Amino acid sequence: MEETKSRFKRICVFCGSSSGKKASYQEAAVELGKELVERRIDLVYGGGSVGLMGLVSQAVHDGGRHVLGVIPRTLMPREITGETVGEVRAVSDMHQRKAEMARQADAFIALPGGYGTLEELLEVITWAQLGIHCKPVGLLNVDGYYNSLLSFIDKAVDEGFISPTARRIIVSAPTAKQLVRQLEDYVPECDEVTSKLVWDEEDRLSYVPESGVAT
Repeated sequence: MEETKSRFKRICVFCGSSSGKKASYQEAAVELGKELVERRIDLVYGGGSVGLMGLVSQAVHDGGRHVLGVIPRTLMPREITGETVGEVRAVSDMHQRKAEMARQADAFIALPGGYGTLEELLEVITWAQLGIHCKPVGLLNVDGYYNSLLSFIDKAVDEGFISPTARRIIVSAPTAKQLVRQLEDYVPECDEVTSKLVWDEEDRLSYVPESGVAT
């Protein structure tokens, strides 16, 4: 396989711990893994070997790229998440998991998934809107899986709850190759309000587990 150099060193992938009913979802996870390998990009993900998470991580690992699985200790038993390939980084809770994945990644991609995938995706979009990071955020919209979500977001723009600038944070494409190419070309826009915010570098993407309040 011919390798293509990327501006990203690591990409964080959010996706389902289930495989989904369509074979196309599973195929997309494998294709995304292969695309990362081709571009010499390492993977950061939520750990485990089940569902789409297992497929994308195995594809990247089989291609010789580094895989970092970040997983709360509570979810580490094999009967819950399977056995993670590559490096495993145990954290204390879900908040730390998301913060650590975000710290390690240069961009984010969401494959099809459920509540957890949506929660992770929307949080990194919100962080981008607030200027906490300027990393590209991509939706791998396999077979139109995310069409309804995108329509909802467009409705929120129409109704004045999301700005057009914030809407453009989200990059979407139907294939892994097309999506990664668009993420490579992505140029973040600065909102007039959030561009004036100053976030303490040491406090970015960090949490206080005891209180559950972000610092």
